[in-house]
Amino acid sequence: MYAIVKIAGKQFKVAKAQRLYTPKLQNAVGDFFTLDKVLFLDDGHGTVAVGAPTLDGVVVRAQVLAHTKGDKVIVFKKKRRNGYKVKRGHRQDHTRIVIEDIIK
Repeated sequence: MYAIVKIAGKQFKVAKAQRLYTPKLQNAVGDFFTLDKVLFLDDGHGTVAVGAPTLDGVVVRAQVLAHTKGDKVIVFKKKRRNGYKVKRGHRQDHTRIVIEDIIK
């Protein structure tokens, strides 16, 4: 069984006991929360449900494991023959979650 859910404006394919990184959420570490924006559901027995835009009565339970940062992305700008160089770095904030259950 898997579902496609919308978390912080991005779509993720999730299954039970799956761990994934999402954009930073406001929940505290250890909190359980529900995802009610389920766009698609496949029960594994050939039955699929597609929302328009979301499915009513389908909820995904998840737990926050940690708040982390992603890998560093280096942004380097240079204009040749002008002596112009700028180097900047950025690390995106992420939340690591585990999917506890998909409830129909």
